[in-house]
Amino acid sequence: MRKKVTKAIFPVAGLGTRFLPATKAIPKEIMTLVDRPLIQYAIDEARAAGIKEFIFVTSRGKGALEDYFDIAPNLEQELRKKGKKDLLAILRSTNMDSGAIAYIRQHKALGLGHAVWCARRLIADEPFAVILPDDVIAAETPCLRQMVDAYAETGGCMVAAMEVPPEKTGSYGILDVGDSNGPVVEVTSMVEKPKKGEAPSNLAVIGRYILTPSVLNNLNKMRTGVGGEIQLTDAIAQEIGKPKGAGVYGLRFSGQRFDCGSKSGFLRATVAFGLARDELRDDLADYLREIVHMDRAAE
Repeated sequence: MRKKVTKAIFPVAGLGTRFLPATKAIPKEIMTLVDRPLIQYAIDEARAAGIKEFIFVTSRGKGALEDYFDIAPNLEQELRKKGKKDLLAILRSTNMDSGAIAYIRQHKALGLGHAVWCARRLIADEPFAVILPDDVIAAETPCLRQMVDAYAETGGCMVAAMEVPPEKTGSYGILDVGDSNGPVVEVTSMVEKPKKGEAPSNLAVIGRYILTPSVLNNLNKMRTGVGGEIQLTDAIAQEIGKPKGAGVYGLRFSGQRFDCGSKSGFLRATVAFGLARDELRDDLADYLREIVHMDRAAE
């Protein structure tokens, strides 16, 4: 019987330099879309997929990230005293049970593959998920839930995949695929950030993965790839072509992905998630129409 995926790694050691000066004081993962930090969206998606153990690969200066998931007794007491039950419930939903969350330090920024490798002792011989909080995905069925359901049928390694404009393939890991079964495709090769004109397709890997312990063994070799970093894509690619129940698969997930690692992507996500909120939709939509009208009037 195939083991369930109950552990997830969250690589959050990056400095967030694209969001300076804000990230001088707070970790990028604490920056908020509407009223929830990026990391909360990632945690909620993991919980919906059945994840029970949460492993954060961090670095110096991420103390606020650790505090966010801790209990805040004084704040809870104040909300209880004022009868703010709804806010109290929201606050409690951010707490993590004792023992459910672990923090591992990545002392040197050697790439995503290295960050995942840092958590190897907490994974042991189980399949595990990797979630990149920069990629926020709005979906009726959470993306990782879709992947877990597909993994139950395929086994092996699975990556979330979506089509990107051909001119942007150099910013992603790109898949070459063979047979397909609905949204699930068999991966025949993977290329990390291909040069212009060398991408095998425009099907890109997005920041969601389900991986086998074999990938950790591959990362043990510490081979560097594009940019002189230890690339997770390269370690996954070594699993391609293995027998049924192993191998590598891509899932064309259903949902809209926002790249919150860029300022423009973060702003787009803020607007989209704001419009999805009943209490904000009308005012925000009116404001956006007003801006469009002003721009057209100025032309």
